[in-house]
Amino acid sequence: MGSRVVVRKHCVFLSIAVLLFVMFLCPLAGQETGKEEYDDFLDFGGTSKDITITGTPETTQQMTVIDKETIEKSGARDLAALLEEELDMSIVRFGGYGNKTEMNLRGFDTERIAILIDGIPANSPRSGEFDISQIDLSNVERIEVIYGGSDTKYNVSGALGGVINIITIKKQPAGWNLGFTLSNTGYMPGKYNKRHAGGEIGEPEFIDLVDMQSLSLSAGYGAEKFSWKSSVFGNSAGNHYLYKDDYGFARRKISNEVLDCGGGFQLMFALPKDATVLSDTKLYYAHRDFPITMNSVGSALATDLMVTENIMFAAPVIFRDDLAAEGSMSYQTSRTTYGINISSNDHYLTGINRWSWYPSQKTTIRSGVDGRFLYVNTDSPTELQPVKTGAQGGLYITGEYKILKKLLLVGSVKGVTDTKQAAAAPKLGLNWQVHPLFTLKNNYFRSFKFPDFDDLYYRSFDSTMAGNPHLRPEDGWGADLIGELTLEKYFSLVSTVFWQYTTDSIHWIKSQGGRWSPENVGTACFTGADFRPVFTLPLDKGNFTSLKIGANYQFQFSWLMNGDLDFENSFRIPYMPTHIMGGTVDLAWETGSVFISAHYESTRYADTMNQMILEPHCVVHATVNQKTGKYLTFFASLRNILNAQYESFASYYMPGVSLVIGVRSKFNIDSSKGDKENESEK
Repeated sequence: MGSRVVVRKHCVFLSIAVLLFVMFLCPLAGQETGKEEYDDFLDFGGTSKDITITGTPETTQQMTVIDKETIEKSGARDLAALLEEELDMSIVRFGGYGNKTEMNLRGFDTERIAILIDGIPANSPRSGEFDISQIDLSNVERIEVIYGGSDTKYNVSGALGGVINIITIKKQPAGWNLGFTLSNTGYMPGKYNKRHAGGEIGEPEFIDLVDMQSLSLSAGYGAEKFSWKSSVFGNSAGNHYLYKDDYGFARRKISNEVLDCGGGFQLMFALPKDATVLSDTKLYYAHRDFPITMNSVGSALATDLMVTENIMFAAPVIFRDDLAAEGSMSYQTSRTTYGINISSNDHYLTGINRWSWYPSQKTTIRSGVDGRFLYVNTDSPTELQPVKTGAQGGLYITGEYKILKKLLLVGSVKGVTDTKQAAAAPKLGLNWQVHPLFTLKNNYFRSFKFPDFDDLYYRSFDSTMAGNPHLRPEDGWGADLIGELTLEKYFSLVSTVFWQYTTDSIHWIKSQGGRWSPENVGTACFTGADFRPVFTLPLDKGNFTSLKIGANYQFQFSWLMNGDLDFENSFRIPYMPTHIMGGTVDLAWETGSVFISAHYESTRYADTMNQMILEPHCVVHATVNQKTGKYLTFFASLRNILNAQYESFASYYMPGVSLVIGVRSKFNIDSSKGDKENESEK
């Protein structure tokens, strides 16, 4: 009876949210419409001079863009921290820097979110995971986050929860461009128990004040016909922070040191008729010590080496004036070792080709094809199939038709296959500019994903974890309703309600014999609402220039139904909070800014039967940026100011308060400007 009351309460809450949403739309629906705002960003340059491999603008889905300035102001140490602070995305970490990290988008974890780097799929086809440590935020130009399944912007497969596109490519300004970022992260030292049962007490270790050092360097050159950029980065992290263990004893994290580095080289050439070709090479290496448990003094060594080569081409006009094309070919090889018995050598080859045809002012036809080939050679002596190959791909066609001047209808269907089976994923989207200040979006879609290789074939060395080759694909449907209100530059509001379910949901579960394996446990159902108001106030007092205040509230309820479980049981999907609240304050002056963010998550559960409770937590961060002279910017960031002690993953505790201090610099030496100035003086 109690579970029914809980469900009813949440259903009533959601109904009220939908009612308020619709009531809010009604006064605006009858007002006149304004100017057209649909723009393609097909060519690599674009209005922001960023390269993004895409064949269509985002027209119907909820989308958020984090720009370069916001990335720098936040002071976030890695991609997951940035998304948690800026978008209040739910993040699950297995400890400090360099440890496994999961992101949650509309109830779906990283394996069910399409992660792209410059428009190219970056999730491991082997595990579906994504190592956030390979992303150097100093080298990121912007991040696009698209919510909801069956994406039609990039049309990649497996995007049940949405898409995160990390754009690192930028056409270099004329002349030489140099930059660097250097920072140190320190944790508060203190006394701690060397054994959780008491006994010997460890003294404060002030080496923790210099626990992590990060360095990023970049150099580039821009000319009319070509440009290039090279970058390198490195991090040395001890992860020696204090925390309270399951028994309430103060402990110091050890045996979790991380040393990683990476770099890249981009070369871009301009071709006739505004076409562009790009070569992008990336390398990443990591040396990590993973403790066997959170409190363990022993660890297992893991190393990762990853090399990626991308070739991209974009032509806004090809063969005829109303036809455009773009494509990419990407090859990635990775070598991973864990402990002394497990290693793998993976090779991925990905190809994407997209076309856009503009037969009339009202109609646009998009089409494309993509494919991904995987070769895995695992040296683990207990692997089910040490050498495995596989392929996945699909083709799509999308039609965009303007029924009225301000009413756009988008219909799309994508066929996907893994060579053994095939499925079609249709989508119908609507974009209605009700008023110059207000846009309404609506989507209905099917989401579909094949099992990852590890789900099918993985087996641990001690056989306590084993894959299931009989898994069925995850399949489901979803819908959302989005309202976007913008009052010039002073106020904006994005309001969303959504619903989505997935049959044959795959989860790793533990059998009575103690063995973990993935199963199609049943149907996963999600419903929720998302409200994001932002206020921007221009200031003219003293040196202050603007005050920006953002807030966010997310409600999401989930059900995991299998066997005798149904909606009345109200069992939550693991690691999904019902309520997420957050906010940001950005106060800017002529030479700097102070940026404050807060993030709160309600109770979560670590198991499918909701027996392992993870308590609510709230984290607050503050970052100050101050320019000194023309080229240098100093920054200082206090992370987790409240010193919140909380578990991100079950029995894995996060760091308390820490201080980041650093400096960044950018130089541009444009010889052509100097020549022009000299000529004018003569």
